[in-house]
Amino acid sequence: MTEKPVNVFLTELSSSSATPGGGSAAALIGSMGAALVSMVANLTKGKKKYESVEPEVLKVLEESELLRVSLEDAVKKDVEAFDEVMSAYALPKETDEEKSTRSEKIQEALKIAIDAPMECAILAAKVIPLTKTIAEIGNVNIISDAGVAVLAARAAFKSAELNVYVNASALNDRKLAEKKIDEISQLAKVVDIEENEIFLYVSDVILKKNN
Repeated sequence: MTEKPVNVFLTELSSSSATPGGGSAAALIGSMGAALVSMVANLTKGKKKYESVEPEVLKVLEESELLRVSLEDAVKKDVEAFDEVMSAYALPKETDEEKSTRSEKIQEALKIAIDAPMECAILAAKVIPLTKTIAEIGNVNIISDAGVAVLAARAAFKSAELNVYVNASALNDRKLAEKKIDEISQLAKVVDIEENEIFLYVSDVILKKNN
């Protein structure tokens, strides 16, 4: 999925096809956030001005690249998970037996599908602390890119959060549904606070630098 040209992906995203959809877009946005962290790190390492923090920069780079690849993989996982749900909904429902089988398959698919946006959300949340670190120690000339990175990571998280809610709302297993909703809601509180703090920090540095 991510190997396609950007215009092809966007054309498919805008089509009447159910996939790729919001979940895939969330993962892709998250991978862009991680990529921007990597960019700032790459434009910091090797520079004499930042040689004292180079070990930390290289550590950030290693972590951001792992997250970038994982979020790229999450694009495909979301498509596969949603396709399974759609296949279950497409099962015949003429007889009582068919209706029962279809309902069971839908619930099975939803339980699996909820893991895709949850994984995306967790990965996106892990990008955010890296944006803070690279904003604080990275090349100040491109600190705005660290700011864009945190915005992308938060957008990815919030989008995935919505998809967790959508899948959870359709689950008959309310205990599992509430567990997933509680997990993502608690993580959302942390993400919202961190994103706001980092955005304000980046904005403040930029405005003071230009005054």
